[in-house]
Amino acid sequence: MPLKTVADLRIGERGTICGFTDEETSLKLLEMGCLPGCEIELDRKAPLGDPICIKVCGYNLSMRLEEASTILLS
Repeated sequence: MPLKTVADLRIGERGTICGFTDEETSLKLLEMGCLPGCEIELDRKAPLGDPICIKVCGYNLSMRLEEASTILLS
């Protein structure tokens, strides 16, 4: 069974970060607080679906679907 990514979540769904698929993007995401073991929740999507807003570590964070697809969830 393939791992789920943040881009696969529906609004209100949660997951726990277990890793990243892209090293360069992961550095940016780590600096923004997307750390392995943190629980995240998809809060909302833009009208056309991109960008999205997630709740992570007590704050809201907006990102493009391209970035969200690199965050692996368990």
